[in-house]
Amino acid sequence: MGSRAGSQRRRSDSGGEETDTEPESPRWDDRTAHWRNAAGFWILGLCNNFSYVVMLSAAHDILSHQGSPGNQSHVDPGPVPSPYNSSSRFDCNSVSTAAVLLADILPTLVIKLLAPLGLHLLPYSPRVLISGVCSAGSFILVAFSGSVGISLCGVVLASISSGLGEVTFLSLTAIYPRAVISWWSSGTGGAGLLGALSYLGLTQAGLSPQNTLLSMLGIPALLLASYFLLLTTPESQDPGGGDEAETATRQPLLSSEAPESRPDSSWNLSFQEKWTVFKGLLCYIIPLVLVYFAEYFINQGLFELLFFRNTSLTHAQQYRWYQMLYQAGVFISRSSLRCCRIRFTWALALLQCLNMAVLLADIWLSFLPSIYLVFGVILYEGLLGGAAYVNTFHNIALETSDKHREFAMAAACISDTLG
Repeated sequence: MGSRAGSQRRRSDSGGEETDTEPESPRWDDRTAHWRNAAGFWILGLCNNFSYVVMLSAAHDILSHQGSPGNQSHVDPGPVPSPYNSSSRFDCNSVSTAAVLLADILPTLVIKLLAPLGLHLLPYSPRVLISGVCSAGSFILVAFSGSVGISLCGVVLASISSGLGEVTFLSLTAIYPRAVISWWSSGTGGAGLLGALSYLGLTQAGLSPQNTLLSMLGIPALLLASYFLLLTTPESQDPGGGDEAETATRQPLLSSEAPESRPDSSWNLSFQEKWTVFKGLLCYIIPLVLVYFAEYFINQGLFELLFFRNTSLTHAQQYRWYQMLYQAGVFISRSSLRCCRIRFTWALALLQCLNMAVLLADIWLSFLPSIYLVFGVILYEGLLGGAAYVNTFHNIALETSDKHREFAMAAACISDTLG
């Protein structure tokens, strides 16, 4: 009643009707900016990791040349009626799916290692454009490839897109409210789920791997639209409780000006100060490295060996289901920050290493009788990995100063790739 009376008094004092709505306008603008940024970072996380996830989901098909014109190397010319490799219970490709993992990881690793040294000299907008172009190129190159070598070049493009985008967008979260970290993480989890599910669903429905990849060319366009059209500029809202002067110094990050030109930028820290910050991050980086080492050892080292002949699913279909269930777990846990926050991420690393040991033992001993038990373990693996990622970056955002946060977020994103 008091605020309503106050509004009426302001309206009667001014003699006009317009002033009644003016006090509500800033709050409405703040809410609009909040949801635009939340949606923007969720979509950026989705689009940035989409091509990377699809390439891992397509790894078995890439190496067996499924859908490649003029290549029938995956067809057994002999009289054996079984579609599987009769010489081994594992039904392996001659090249492990870990080859696709290396092509998907090494370029990202190089980008993340070099990022703290000079990537900040390139403004944000050109980085996003390069990321979008590389993502589109990866889908096209792998779709029309006639050899494993050319396909792996396409995977390298997906890696460049994902690595450059992750460094760029995680740095960008430092100048927005901390809530966008949760939205970004949820989006990256959504990329895993939707990427793996779309590849599984379209190929299961009868679409060739080639056409499936070409159908995903809208993803890079959505990434560019989200960055250039959906995100608000930092001066339109308070990036985390700072004053107006601080907001103003952060504004050039979305313009053509390089971020290092700001006098208070994280990138203007001395080498000694950067090293000190990095050493303080090791308690977060090391557990996340271990989590992702165990995950990738399972996903690209063991998945194709976890082969069950007593199901209606082909080997390629089993592999796609493993990838989809893992990504479903990642999406759920990366979206769980509002419900569950974990301070000691080293516990997640221990549990993930235990998962790795159990599945590795099953490869040797074959003691898991059903593929559905493996499905459950893989879903649990994804839950641990997603929780480690989102809680690591949330803890870093909470415990680093405004001056160091932008550098810290970019430096810590090497953890998953290094693992």
